[in-house]
Amino acid sequence: MKKIAVLPGDGIGPEVTAQAIKVLQAVADLYGHDFAFEEGLIGAAAIDATGNPFPEATETLCRQADAILFGAIGDPKYDNDPSAKVRPEQGLLRMRKNLGLFANIRPVTTYEALASISPLKDEIIRGVDFVVFRELTGGIYFGEPRGRSEDGQSAFDSCVYAGYEIERIARLAFAAAQKRSGRLTLVDKANVLATSRLWREKVTALAADYPDVTLDFMFVDNAAMQIIQNPAGFDVVLTENMFGDILTDEASVISGSLGLLPSASVGSGVGLFEPIHGSYPQVAGQNRANPVGAILSAAMLLEYAFDLHQEAAAVRAAVTVAINQGYSTEDLNKTGGYGTREVGDKIVELIKTKELV
Repeated sequence: MKKIAVLPGDGIGPEVTAQAIKVLQAVADLYGHDFAFEEGLIGAAAIDATGNPFPEATETLCRQADAILFGAIGDPKYDNDPSAKVRPEQGLLRMRKNLGLFANIRPVTTYEALASISPLKDEIIRGVDFVVFRELTGGIYFGEPRGRSEDGQSAFDSCVYAGYEIERIARLAFAAAQKRSGRLTLVDKANVLATSRLWREKVTALAADYPDVTLDFMFVDNAAMQIIQNPAGFDVVLTENMFGDILTDEASVISGSLGLLPSASVGSGVGLFEPIHGSYPQVAGQNRANPVGAILSAAMLLEYAFDLHQEAAAVRAAVTVAINQGYSTEDLNKTGGYGTREVGDKIVELIKTKELV
C-alpha cells in the first residue's frame, strides 16, 4: 500500500484535488495498486482551524506518507491585509524547507487543440516541450538577514546560496537532460550577482561529469524574452528560486491557461505534487476550476514517487484525448465548457478504456 498525504488547501484547491484523487483511484483499480489517502490542513484553512499555516500534525502526516498531493493556498482576507502577521504562504515556504523539498520541476508543453487560445502565434508554440528545474529552498525567499530599518523608510532582503544547494539540484537537471535531448540551460544574472557567479562556477564544474549533455548559459532577462520569442528552443532549464518562480509563471501562458500545468517538488525525502495555479477564490465552490493541472500533477506523482511510468503515461494520454474532444473548462472553452467534476469524470472514463498507451 502507498500512502498519499492530501493537502487540499484553500479556494479551488479542494475541488481540483478531488479530481486528481478520482484519477489516482481509477489508476489503482485498473492496474492493481493500493493507494491510501489521508487529508491534512495547510494555508488559510489551517490558520482558521489552528492559527498555524503548517500545523505539526500536517507535517507529521507528510513525513509518514509516500507522496504528497497538494492543492493551493491563499485567501483574500490575508492577501488584502498587509498587517497580517501569519499568512497562508508562510505554510508553503515552511513545508518546503522542513521537508527538504529543494527542487521544483515544472514541465511546459502545448496541446495542438488549444493552439488558438494561446496568446502566442501557432508557429511559435508548435512543438514546445521543456522542463524547468527551480531551486526551491534557498535564495532571496529564505536569505537572512532581512527586515526594515528602525525608521521604517528602507527594507532589505538577502539572497544567499551555498555550493551544495546548487550542486544537488544541478545533478537532477543534468540527469533529466540525459534522458531528453541532452541540452541544459543555466539561467542566471552572473554579470551582476555574486550568487549567480557561484551558480555558474558550480554548474560548470559538474558538467564534466555529464559529457553527453551540452551546457549553455543565459541571463534571466534574455531568458524571459526567449521564452516568448522561441520557447521551442529550450529543453531543460536550471535556475535559482526567484528567477524560477517568475519564469515558470511566464511560461505558463504558452499553453493558454495556468490551469493546465503541473509541478513536482522533490528533495531528500517525500515528494510533493501540485498544480502551479493559485487558489483562485473568485470561482471556488462553483465547479468552474480547471482540474487538469492537478490531474497532471497526479501523473507526476505516479512517475516520480512510485516509478509507475505506464500509469502516468495513461493519465497524460487521457488528458490529451479529453482536450482534443473538447472536454475543457471555461478557461479553455470560451463558448461554454464543462465543469470541474465533468472534466474529471471524462478523464477517468478515458483512463478506464486502457487503449491510450
